[in-house]
Amino acid sequence: MHSAPHTTPQQYLGRFGIFSHELRSEDPALQEQRHHAAAELESSGFGTIWLGGNSSVHHAAALAGSTERIALATGILSIWNEDANTVAEQRAEMEEAQPGRFLLGLGASHAQLARDYRRPYSTMVGYLDALDDAAVPVPADRRILAALGPKMLRLARDRAAGAHPALVTPEYIKQTREVLGDGPLLAPVVALVLENDPVRARAIARDHLDLYLSLPNYTANFERLGFTDEDFTGGGSNRLVDALVAWGTDDAISNRLTEFHTAGADHLALQLITAGGGETPPLTQWRHLADLTAKSA
Repeated sequence: MHSAPHTTPQQYLGRFGIFSHELRSEDPALQEQRHHAAAELESSGFGTIWLGGNSSVHHAAALAGSTERIALATGILSIWNEDANTVAEQRAEMEEAQPGRFLLGLGASHAQLARDYRRPYSTMVGYLDALDDAAVPVPADRRILAALGPKMLRLARDRAAGAHPALVTPEYIKQTREVLGDGPLLAPVVALVLENDPVRARAIARDHLDLYLSLPNYTANFERLGFTDEDFTGGGSNRLVDALVAWGTDDAISNRLTEFHTAGADHLALQLITAGGGETPPLTQWRHLADLTAKSA
């Protein structure tokens, strides 16, 4: 049975979801694995699949047929890549076919990654205006912003269901909840490594963080949290790595997830970071996460 269209994001997303670049892959050779993985994530009890890496509505639609109720979200659709009216039309088709299951995650990306990047805040405001004015508008409570800084967070509070930040800490979540207030959705991406050994865990985490440490939007947010230039060198200090990526024993990771919820997060989009060269998608480790989160729910 589909979720009712009037349910709130907090209700239909659940407490935990999986954030995955693999599940938005367009590689035909991975099609069967993607559909099997989506169905298994649903049966494992996860509430949401977040499709990472400049994902689009059609990526979510491609998985809808192999699942029945799990929410599907873009995490995120870049506002520089797709026309708002086209997105609104695609979202309306998705809503008609799969009522109440889709959440449109939007982001302004980064100057280093997006062509024609300019005035991200004003452009996002214009994009939301276009979604409001579309033939079939995208309701505010069916879209979420990949917001980090104060201005974009206030926009997420006022013009969307809430915020979907990445590479943040429980302290950031506490501060952000104060900005958003009690009602809006706060659904951070939480990166984690299922590895107990500190050297191996941090090495895997640093590979993941390498790109982000070159992006000013992220480093500016890290600085607001008290980190300095010294924390950004050498792939990131241990202090920074440990703050941004959960790793360790099951109990340690479970405790870290609890810290995010206690700080004010409604939903955690869990991004499993692996060493590469392993199972794609990483179903075995996702099964382990399902057991771990079942104990934390």
